[in-house]
Amino acid sequence: LADRILLSKVRAKTGGRLRFCVTGGAGINPTIMEFFWAMGVPIYDGYGLTETSPILTLNRCGKVRPGYVGHPILKTWNGKPFLKLAADGEILCQGPNVMQGYWKDEAATREVFDAEGYFCTGDVGEIDRQGRVKITDRKKEIIVTAGGKNVAPQPIENALRDDPYIEQAVVVGDRRNHLAALIVPHFPALRDWCQRKQLPFKDDAEMLANPKVYAKIMTRVNHTNSHLPAYERVRKIALLDKELTPESGLLTPSLKLKRRVVNEAFKDVIEGLYRANG
Repeated sequence: LADRILLSKVRAKTGGRLRFCVTGGAGINPTIMEFFWAMGVPIYDGYGLTETSPILTLNRCGKVRPGYVGHPILKTWNGKPFLKLAADGEILCQGPNVMQGYWKDEAATREVFDAEGYFCTGDVGEIDRQGRVKITDRKKEIIVTAGGKNVAPQPIENALRDDPYIEQAVVVGDRRNHLAALIVPHFPALRDWCQRKQLPFKDDAEMLANPKVYAKIMTRVNHTNSHLPAYERVRKIALLDKELTPESGLLTPSLKLKRRVVNEAFKDVIEGLYRANG
């Protein structure tokens, strides 16, 4: 019934002959993948880099697991694993598709190859029992708390952004006792909530200064926290009244977060989150 009323119409919008899709670049949200599969359009997620020409892994028919980017395209090469994880979880690879080095840049080349000749992708991941790879974060973005816990901020940020009241989130907390976050609310939803609660405001900045608004967003953050281990929970937040954009220099053209730039731009705000009780 659902297929006749809705799903077939959505498929028709794609041209009516679409058999499957292959995605790369940023990992696709598992919920989106599940929706397209339910619609009858299988999505096969893959993973790779420019330096690896570019595919390293790809989901196969009948072996798809949402949230994972599939199996390595080779099992071994020259008697060694084609893809493996380093002790810190970084994804390493070697094979015929891996570059020899950066053009006329020996220093940069040395930085990305280990002693065994494996290319260091800079991505942190995990491999399930069936050999499927999952990307969890960028190595350089890992937060190490004061208690020595390694925290990948991106999954937490993704979980926060799933909330209808949160548009953007940047988790901070390197060498701190707990995590905090810079939050850009989803302003249409928040404005509607303020109107329902009869909370007056002239502009977004004034709206965010209202303690009741802060409490509302913190409640939403705590809802996300309830699904996380204690050391991954966001204890404090700062609300930002402007979106992070490529034009502001805080996102790349492909909308990826420039974490170091954001941390520097909001240095005083972040310090304020920890000044009271560390």
